[in-house]
Amino acid sequence: MASKVYFTRCITPEKVLELYRLLGIELPGKVAVKLHSGEKGNQNFLGPDFWRPMIQHVNGTVVECNTAYAGSRDVTSRHLQTMQEHGWSEHFPVDIMDGEGPDLQLLIPGGKVISKNYVGRNLTNYDSLLVLSHFKGHPMGGFGGAIKQLSIGVASSYGKKHIHGAGDAKLSFGGDHTGFLEAMADAASSIARRFDGKAAYINVMKNLSVDCDCCAVAEDPCMQDIGMLASLDPIAIDQACLDLVYAATDDPGQAHMLERIESRNGVHTIEAAAELGFGSREYELVCID
Repeated sequence: MASKVYFTRCITPEKVLELYRLLGIELPGKVAVKLHSGEKGNQNFLGPDFWRPMIQHVNGTVVECNTAYAGSRDVTSRHLQTMQEHGWSEHFPVDIMDGEGPDLQLLIPGGKVISKNYVGRNLTNYDSLLVLSHFKGHPMGGFGGAIKQLSIGVASSYGKKHIHGAGDAKLSFGGDHTGFLEAMADAASSIARRFDGKAAYINVMKNLSVDCDCCAVAEDPCMQDIGMLASLDPIAIDQACLDLVYAATDDPGQAHMLERIESRNGVHTIEAAAELGFGSREYELVCID
């Protein structure tokens, strides 16, 4: 059955909230808001002013986990400092979920590559999940959207290495590439199922660089802004974003973006996720003004 994905070309903070309301869900209890807080030096991430109406509506806590690479967010003290400098902690409660160990271990029955996902232990403090994704390219995954937020985003620092290493954290960024893409799908499945019926997803196709918000030195956007999408299905919303990139044939930056996505076989993460069954690549795009 096709999942509904709501789409608008209007990109404003107020429109984010309108999209969310169209989903017909009110997230219960304490809401974890997973977004990308932005590496120090990155110019493309979407900041707190953009997300404020949405986060305030659900009375959410902005959650992150430490990175697996050296930078401004690799240890809790630096990560919290970056959250302050970027304005997150000024406006919202902030939780570095793997700030203190041990990690929470989630089993992945039927995982393609990994059987266990290591995530920030504070995930247990939340009843529901709002995933706010800045859709863009990515140096390793080809693109980043909802599935990446569910997997790498919620994984602890160790868990990120475990995913990148396709089950061998010692390999980390040197692991098998196809295994890494499939491990992302595996990890995402454990989070999607944990919050089944209590999660919502919004993707914003703005500042479309081939690089992720995790890059301190990132390319400027190469494509024009496309719009925003909302769904209850993380696979459908990422597939819809990819399809919109392919449909942007008049955009002079499309070829550069597609080279990044295709050279990393980014679609394979969606393929693997669909085979795991926590969403569908089939969707109905509902366009709104």
